[in-house]
Amino acid sequence: MRTNIVIDDSLMSDALKVTGLKTKKEAVEQGLKMLIKLHQQQAIKAYRGKLTWSDTVENTSSKP
Repeated sequence: MRTNIVIDDSLMSDALKVTGLKTKKEAVEQGLKMLIKLHQQQAIKAYRGKLTWSDTVENTSSKP
């Protein structure tokens, strides 16, 4: 999707420096991916303490 946005020059410059990314497009895409990942992690944290684990895997190794 093509779009025009106004981004603080200092913020973009810092983002490019710390990430080593070469283009503004790469920096914006990387930022969006990170934003999505963080929100997905928050959603997973909502399950903390609410799930139970049942270990039913049997040892099938051929060691004597």
